[in-house]
This record gives sequence, C-alpha cells and structure tokens, in this order.
Amino acid sequence: MTKTMMITPIQTDVFHQGDDLVEFIIRSVDPLLWKEKTILAITSKIVSIAENRFESLANIDKKSLIRREADHYLGEIGHGVSLTIKHGLMLPAAGIDESNSEHGDYILYPLEPYASAEKIRSALRERLGIKDLGVLLTDSRTGPLRLGVTGVTLSLAGFHPLRNMIGQEDIFGRPLKMTKINVADSLAASAVLMMGEANERCPLAILSGANVEFTDHPCRKDWEVEMDEDMYLPLYKHLLK
Repeated sequence: MTKTMMITPIQTDVFHQGDDLVEFIIRSVDPLLWKEKTILAITSKIVSIAENRFESLANIDKKSLIRREADHYLGEIGHGVSLTIKHGLMLPAAGIDESNSEHGDYILYPLEPYASAEKIRSALRERLGIKDLGVLLTDSRTGPLRLGVTGVTLSLAGFHPLRNMIGQEDIFGRPLKMTKINVADSLAASAVLMMGEANERCPLAILSGANVEFTDHPCRKDWEVEMDEDMYLPLYKHLLK
C-alpha cells in the first residue's frame, strides 16, 4: 500500500543561547501538528546552541579546532577542506560551523548527539502525551562527484533507522539479497530540503506519514558501519592513524 508523507517546515523566532529548547519547540509548532507517529526533525545547530557548544575564534584557529574535535582526521582534500570522521559521519571540518552563529563563534556538534535526541524526545512525549514520537537531528554535507549539500542524520531517537528488505521479492518474484533502506538519512535529506540552509529560519520540521517503525530502542548497530567493515575503507584507510 502506498503511503503519503507530509513534511511541514516550521518557521521560528531566532533561537538564542540560554533559551529552553523544549519550550522553544512547543511554542513554535502548531499544536494540531502533534499526532501519534510524528517525527520532529531539528537542525543539530540549535541543539548545539542549547548545549553551549561554542568555541571563540579568539581562542583557537580553525585547523587546530578541527583536529581537536575530529574522531579521525583524514587530511586536507580539495579546496583546502579538512576531511574528518565525527560521530560516525565522514564530513568536512568535524561538523564545525560559523554560519548563523549569533556572536561569530564556532559552533561544534553536540557532545553526545544520541543522548541529546533522546532527551528531547522524552521531554516532548511527557509534555505532549504522545507515545510514538521520533526525533531526528539533522545536518548537511557534501558528497563526492556532486555539487551541493544534502541533509544527513547526526542522530535520532524513537524509530529504527534502517529497513531490512533482504528476502522480500522484487516485482518479478525474485528475493532481494542485499537491499537495506537507510530510512534515517532519507528522511533527513527530505526534511533539510524543506527547512533550507540560509535565512529561512526553519530549524524544525514535522514529518507525518513516514513509513518507519517506531520504537524506544532504535537498532543503531544494524545501521552504523564500523570503519574496518566499511566497503569504502580502501579509499581512506591509508589516511587513518
């Protein structure tokens, strides 16, 4: 059966350092949008702001900060960009950003993004009385051989990020042998497209009708790939220390 997913970007006031994030979310979202089996997409940047994840430009140069924050520093690639691995993502600059920083500081990723997502989810479930609620922390990144950024999942809570299709039949009745669907990143890409990247002031989006399995215990281990098992490891293995 075909399902229809609806994405509603939420335009908000500017989120300031010191603001209560859960209160900000509840104040910003139309109460009629909160329903069972809803997913809230939220840009990781305002989570970082809520958690005071800043570094002053006066304290450290960006290259040094990137090396400090990266889980793995893979080296400098094209256009002087530093390629890193951070929180299980391969992306430039360990996710460090200066855009939309109110006081011009560097904004860093949350220290524990999965814990942050679950904390937001638990607080919203209690306040709203919703059982099946998902939370998706998003960012954007570039990819090889393509211009432009796409949304990506930094962390999530409340639903399984992967759908295993192995054993299901294709349209000709042949069983699928390899196919797994990356649900979380697919949703993040769709949400970020609607939320925007510049001055849209849409750091939130409500996703309804998404074909996901809601759960209190997402199977991260089935979704995340250890580096030594990654099919792309030969491209960067020589850079790892």
